[in-house]
Amino acid sequence: MEKRTFGRMGRTVGVVGLGAWQLGADWGDVSEADAHETLQAAVDAGVTFIDTADVYGDGRSEQIIGSFITDKPQLTVATKMGRRVAQEFDNYNLDNFRAWNDRSRANLGVDTLDLVQLHCPPTAVFSSEAVYDALDTMVEEKRIKAYGVSVEKVDEALAAIARPGTASVQIILNAFRLKPLERVLPAATAAGVGIIARVPLASGLLSGRYDEHTTFAADDHRNYNRHGESFDVGETFSGVDFATGLEAVRRLRPLVPEGFTMAQFALRWVLDQAGVTVVIPGARNPGQAQGNAAVAGLPPLSDEVQAGVRAVYDELIRSQVHDKW
Repeated sequence: MEKRTFGRMGRTVGVVGLGAWQLGADWGDVSEADAHETLQAAVDAGVTFIDTADVYGDGRSEQIIGSFITDKPQLTVATKMGRRVAQEFDNYNLDNFRAWNDRSRANLGVDTLDLVQLHCPPTAVFSSEAVYDALDTMVEEKRIKAYGVSVEKVDEALAAIARPGTASVQIILNAFRLKPLERVLPAATAAGVGIIARVPLASGLLSGRYDEHTTFAADDHRNYNRHGESFDVGETFSGVDFATGLEAVRRLRPLVPEGFTMAQFALRWVLDQAGVTVVIPGARNPGQAQGNAAVAGLPPLSDEVQAGVRAVYDELIRSQVHDKW
């Protein structure tokens, strides 16, 4: 698998990683055995970067990964912190960071975490000197090797990139969310900050497997968070109305090259954007993990196809999402 480097972290990873939210909760039931098989399939296919969070299944995702990585030093595991408390600025302090860090290190079974990201905190957090000082202290204490941020908004990403200790920015980037291409990716490239592209399939919409009759389980965020009832609506279907997303996929489908699935087309589009370090599609079974990883071996999309994606975005999607995030 092609590898790319987090410049400020000095760590190289395979361009296709694995997002482990599905292995914790909120996507329907995934057994621990199925989770281990999915992780193994991903690693066998060349994946070396796994992204999780302390809030996924209230630690279940971290625990499953921790039991899997004991003899796999080639893997880089990124976790996130901050969403287990009220989203108030004052909660983002060194004492809480240490407590959250202790819990994640125990869940993952390691002394030092590879990468810890602030998990979409309040916007004011991204401009706080005290917050970055606390994160630097965590590095000095060898609790973490590096830190980054997971953001909802472009301006949050730019604020974090401007800080010299920020190693990575995780941001929603897919064929339905083009705004990061304008300023975030160029700024990250110039600064040596890695870009982790999340929600690359728009919560499965860009897999092409859904239609007007598709339903989701009660404990699946694609059911209970369609209007942002539990967290930012941009995390569910990238903030795009479900019916609009289905129509956009129908228009994109003729652009899919021979030999690509719809999902692989969407992932390849992300990888083709200059500045992306790793894309982190989720997977609930080995077949999905293998299919995602295979994208690294597929050829880049043509300029004509890239223009076609932008045309669909401009016509159907832009008005719903571009000015919100």
